[in-house]
Amino acid sequence: MAEEDNRAIVRRAIEAFNKQADRSGYFDMYAADVELHGFPPGLPPGRTGLQAFYGLLWSAFPDGEITLDDLFAEGDRVAARFHMTGTHKGDFMGLAPTGKPVTIEGITILRFTNGECVERWNRIDDMGLMQQVRALAAQGG
Repeated sequence: MAEEDNRAIVRRAIEAFNKQADRSGYFDMYAADVELHGFPPGLPPGRTGLQAFYGLLWSAFPDGEITLDDLFAEGDRVAARFHMTGTHKGDFMGLAPTGKPVTIEGITILRFTNGECVERWNRIDDMGLMQQVRALAAQGG
């Protein structure tokens, strides 16, 4: 039953992420000292680092919305394959806003203890994002 509970926690978090008026509920699933892997260097540790990262993300892509493409759970872990769509309207990691629509694909693995995410591994298609905002030229054949 814990696996289904953990999947439900992730679904609720994504619903909160997609509420542009108040996204604060997104962080409810995370332990204060959540361990983060695959995020930009220099973030504060724990939930504070997540809040800093997502503050930057939501400033750059204020209409960002996540769709879960796959959601798997086994034991204390949940794996999510997702994509986020949005419009590049603010600075993001040194890139000036382009006004371009983007789709960012990624995979996240979350480890839960007592109904909280205590560890997260994250991978997104950084190269695809950079190509969409024209920070990198697409490779032709």
